[in-house]
Amino acid sequence: MTKVIVHSLFSDFDINLFKSGKHFRLYDKLGSHPMEVDGIKGTYFAVWAPTARTVSVVGNFNAWDDHTHLLNVRWDSSGIWEGFIPGIGHGEIYKYKIHSNNHGVVTEKADPFARYCEHPPKTASIIWEADYKWKDKEWMGYRADKNGLDRPYSVYEVHLGSWKKKNGNEFLSYADLAKDLTEYVKEMGFTHVEFMPIMEYPYDPSWGYQLTGYFAPTSRFGEPEGFKLLVDTLHQNDIGVILDWVPSHFPEDAHGLGFFDGSHLFEHPDRRKGYHPDWKSLIFNYGRNEVRAFLISNALFWLDQFHVDGLRVDAVASMLYLDYSREDGEWEPNEFGNNENLDAISFIRELNQTVYKDFEGVQMIAEESTAFTGVSKPVNMGGLGFGMKWMMGWMHDTLEYFKKEPIYRKHHQNDLTFSMTYAFTENFMLPFSHDEVVYGKQSLVYRMPGDEWQQFANLRLLFGYMYTHPGTNLIFMGGEFGQTSEWNFQHSLDWHLLQYEVHSGIQQMVKDLNTFYKAHPALYEKQFSPEGFQWIDYGDHENSVLTYIRKGHDTKNDIYVVLNLTPVPRENYRIGLPKKSGLVKELFNSDAKKYGGSGMPIEISKLSKKAWHGYDKSVVMSIPPLSIVIFQ
Repeated sequence: MTKVIVHSLFSDFDINLFKSGKHFRLYDKLGSHPMEVDGIKGTYFAVWAPTARTVSVVGNFNAWDDHTHLLNVRWDSSGIWEGFIPGIGHGEIYKYKIHSNNHGVVTEKADPFARYCEHPPKTASIIWEADYKWKDKEWMGYRADKNGLDRPYSVYEVHLGSWKKKNGNEFLSYADLAKDLTEYVKEMGFTHVEFMPIMEYPYDPSWGYQLTGYFAPTSRFGEPEGFKLLVDTLHQNDIGVILDWVPSHFPEDAHGLGFFDGSHLFEHPDRRKGYHPDWKSLIFNYGRNEVRAFLISNALFWLDQFHVDGLRVDAVASMLYLDYSREDGEWEPNEFGNNENLDAISFIRELNQTVYKDFEGVQMIAEESTAFTGVSKPVNMGGLGFGMKWMMGWMHDTLEYFKKEPIYRKHHQNDLTFSMTYAFTENFMLPFSHDEVVYGKQSLVYRMPGDEWQQFANLRLLFGYMYTHPGTNLIFMGGEFGQTSEWNFQHSLDWHLLQYEVHSGIQQMVKDLNTFYKAHPALYEKQFSPEGFQWIDYGDHENSVLTYIRKGHDTKNDIYVVLNLTPVPRENYRIGLPKKSGLVKELFNSDAKKYGGSGMPIEISKLSKKAWHGYDKSVVMSIPPLSIVIFQ
């Protein structure tokens, strides 16, 4: 029998940091680490299991016998079990067999800090040690500028398992994606990709939002170095990478974090705070120091080891409120008698402060759907400390408006204009995400009214409106070419649709919008400031026409936006302009024939001295049907 050798990677300082919830590089200590001890090659294991009576490492190397390799518990009440096992290393599969002091409960768990996992439905962890030579030094050197809040953010949201398939219905590998996805995103002109969760998850229909391997890229698409290659390749092509990250809940799968050592170790022991009724999953105990250290270490792990440029934090609202999705009697107020989860709020603030302190040029983005104040305000100003927040209200109101028949839109113009009453209360990202094209909601294009021409004209108009509205932008894959079916995680996008002009036209328009967006500072330099936006006229309900100005630092770069939200062309339409002199130049027109539009000629008069809309000068122009026209 090969014995476990007493060995430790922990100093007393490490342990004190861990117990106080301040150790944010736990991935360097806990988990499995191949190494050499006294000239002997093997692997060091460390796992947190304070309620355990015994912890052993089991795997093929010991016939899954839990008496062979028993770890040693540390003397310092940290609850950490550790030891060095000679003769095993890279590629070995293993789990922890835990006999609990809690009524003799026995659990067999995957390693919470495993760097690689077996391909689901298998559930074991894999010892992993591999070197990767990064080639993105140039990007890492200037990404702080690319990722700034006064820079363009055009995000392409991707589910890796269904963006594209090969050989029928087989996943692309990370290496395949590094080539194909990078080429596509670069050609389309998006500045960033956002990946739905790529951390290991057992159940495909969860889309990755029920994690069991927080430190392991899913093995569905290859090895961890494959995912590094994907990130690296995107960076080398000037594309930033945002990861969806889920610190809000985790599944009860037997091999996962739940009831880990026979106790409620990671989850809150009170089901009113520790169980999520919507997702039938467990909620982290944000008041427990070691759990906070686990989660913050995990966030930093992806930024550190995988060079990612930002995290989009999922389901923040469910973390903030004790009564989220709960009826009266199913939740308990906090010490002040209200519904805020004070432990979660404290955790989020510490998370964001730590990330921004330790990593220059990254962004933290909140998916948060309520009116909680200060989500994207700095912690020292009383906020939660995120860089951006998804503008869920805008998304909902906009889609509600666009699904209405144009004849009724004049009665609902407030659905579009209302967002400007709160647009600058947060740093907003405008999302048309995966959640909007599932569960019977239909695809974006099929939510639009009218015949096929009108549906696609509406979609072009919708995207044009999003790109010119203050804030950053996100489009879920498939939307950019007018995918007609709802998203199905089991199948590839319908790329064959691009043989039809209406689909290739919308794709070309999104490509041109990305180019236009990046080329015009008025659309991003003041995207989170009221100084960056000015209405010309939001009150022309009868014609369903909106006109506004987007502004950057230099007034000569200001751009003027006209939306015609009906299929009726508007002839001789007068628009007031705050300009002393100069010619008026058309910059962009969603009705162009190359996009599938009508190609109606746009005639813009010279600037005249006729006052209009409260301005000294004005122009008269023709506005094509269901179009956005941008001029300067």
